Amino acid sequence: MKKALLIGINKYQNGSNLYGCVNDVTNIRDILINYYGYQVSDIRVLADERATYDNIMDRLGWLITDAQEGDNLVFHYSGHGSQIRDRNGDELKDDMDEIICPHDMNWEDKYISDDQFAEIFNRMNGGTLDVILDSCHSGTGTRNPYRTRYMKPPVDILCRQEDGLPIRGLFSWFMSIFAGANDEADKPFIRMNHSLLAGARCNQTAADADIDGIPNGAFTYFLCKHIRLANGNITRSILKNRTKDSLKYNGFDQVPQLEAPKKLFHGLAFT
Repeated sequence: MKKALLIGINKYQNGSNLYGCVNDVTNIRDILINYYGYQVSDIRVLADERATYDNIMDRLGWLITDAQEGDNLVFHYSGHGSQIRDRNGDELKDDMDEIICPHDMNWEDKYISDDQFAEIFNRMNGGTLDVILDSCHSGTGTRNPYRTRYMKPPVDILCRQEDGLPIRGLFSWFMSIFAGANDEADKPFIRMNHSLLAGARCNQTAADADIDGIPNGAFTYFLCKHIRLANGNITRSILKNRTKDSLKYNGFDQVPQLEAPKKLFHGLAFT
């Protein structure tokens, strides 16, 4: 069985708009269909106004339901990311929960946190899950000449977390979900096969850029470019390195990250 959930949000009900996220979705969708054997019915897409909190949570349930060994799952998100003060005491390093921002994002309950993702992925009974994040946030975002995919919290939220806490990115909190392989009693989901490709280091932003006059996420654009050049026959580690080199060559300072078990790290992408 193959399943993919692709989310791209350019238009935000309560926040600054982006421009390349929906193109990211169509780009990844084309890759999955033409290089990895996905059927149209295997892929669910949420874009702009349809990418609400309720719809994303519903489709995440669809993605992981009935997953078994040998199945291939893909979760791709392009849009804003941010962070809020941790509310349940599980973020021991920085006291912050990282979040992705649905179309109807608000700062009270319409966001999806790292804790929620951990709970959802914990329900999986098997299968290989490839997570692709073209979203991040960083304290150095003002240095980036491109549009960035960071939603700045409103002043009252910022005041709650004004303690000089370190800023992490979405890559960091997915790493906290997938890490800890020696602690299977507390984190049974780490027995699964997970791969994470993130568009930037945790202290960097991901660029929402114009490439050849067309808005794209820089990370997703070059990721897909190298999959096409390799006709889909490329390992995750080589894909990450080639994408990193293309970003650097084209003047983007973000550095893609890859985390996966060894067999997936050096295995063919999306398989």
